[in-house]
Amino acid sequence: MSDLFAARSQMALSLAFHIIFASVGIGMPALMVVAERRWLKTGDAAYLELAKRWAKGTAILFAVGAVSGTVLSFELGLLWPGFMRYAGAIIGMPFSLEGFAFFTEAIFLGIYLYGWERVPRTMHLAAGVIVAVSGAISGVFVVIANAWMNAPTGFRLVGGHPVDVHPLAAMANTAAFPEALHMTIAAYAATGLVVAGIHAALLLRDNTSRFHRHALRVAVLIGAPAAVLQPFSGDLSARYVAAHQPAKLAAAEGQFRTQTGAPLRIGGVPDERDAVTRYAIEIPDGLSLLAYGDPGATVAGLDRVPRDQWPPVLVTHVAFQIMVGLGTCMALVGAWSLWRLMRRREIATDVWLLRALVLAAPMGFVATEAGWTVTEVGRQPWIIYGVMRTADAVTPMPGLIVPFVTFTLLYCFLGGIVAWLLYRQVLHSPVGHT
Repeated sequence: MSDLFAARSQMALSLAFHIIFASVGIGMPALMVVAERRWLKTGDAAYLELAKRWAKGTAILFAVGAVSGTVLSFELGLLWPGFMRYAGAIIGMPFSLEGFAFFTEAIFLGIYLYGWERVPRTMHLAAGVIVAVSGAISGVFVVIANAWMNAPTGFRLVGGHPVDVHPLAAMANTAAFPEALHMTIAAYAATGLVVAGIHAALLLRDNTSRFHRHALRVAVLIGAPAAVLQPFSGDLSARYVAAHQPAKLAAAEGQFRTQTGAPLRIGGVPDERDAVTRYAIEIPDGLSLLAYGDPGATVAGLDRVPRDQWPPVLVTHVAFQIMVGLGTCMALVGAWSLWRLMRRREIATDVWLLRALVLAAPMGFVATEAGWTVTEVGRQPWIIYGVMRTADAVTPMPGLIVPFVTFTLLYCFLGGIVAWLLYRQVLHSPVGHT
């Protein structure tokens, strides 16, 4: 195993593990705040039980997310010293601001967990709101740092070295808004729908539980609107990629040749050797319309990119298709749920909707993993787009297979512990709220 492949594999594993907890860290506090607000408004003890249980879940996931995030920070320095030496002064500010948001979240989460009988109810709810806002802001700052890797700005190159660094200009890069918006909405959609799916499954077994009915309604209120909005934020991101990263768009769509009125492909298997995407369902002019708003627009293909700068086309295309397909399914289930709510119909009595929510439960996190695969793999061979290749940033240290195996086992162990704790503390039905 080469050093570059081992470093990429370890970083991919760490990111894939951490992003789940980062997403839940954004979405779960919103659930507990809405549940507590409903308790204050209605006096229904089931909402209070929900808020307390979701707060415990937030604490468990926050702790594991802090561990996996710390591992990532070490890996950035140990595995990618060339990148950190080059970019550290430029993207240090968003990481520092993320640290402030993280500590704010931790402080007020402590107040929320232990302040139920110790602070006034309105102050307690305010602490929960701060936890929710801090979690979202923390995620935004990290995404801004990643967006800079896709759209490097805020410096000048002199002799191959960055000078005249302006951290605020780097944070205001052109990829920051579409990427942060897409990821934040994804976090709410994924978290809301997975919680809704869990309680929908429990309601299919026992439709009389008031606790699970309330939980389902709160989760749908968070997850469904986000799922419906997600395709619109995805369209914004795709238009950015079309304008600024044509190689990534071409790889994602399996577009090997530059074409006027390019078709939108559904499915298909890209063949890099023959430069063709086989077995795809093609919608005429669809890609040109979606990417540029004009069915007759010209879409740049991979034929305009030097072969040594092609992203891994098959991986990027398949991941993109998974993300779009699952996002579409989530949007449809979310729209169905919202339609029931707007007509003031009980969600818990619609057996087919409950089944759809169960099926949609894992889709958000699978789509999130696929989306980050498109973002990172589609940028290759660049770690900083157009500036530094990934191969030039990796550590020369041999034997990276050992930490890769070690961290794989560690993440499997942590995942098992988290699943067990969540079942014991959050998921099983409480007594007295049926």
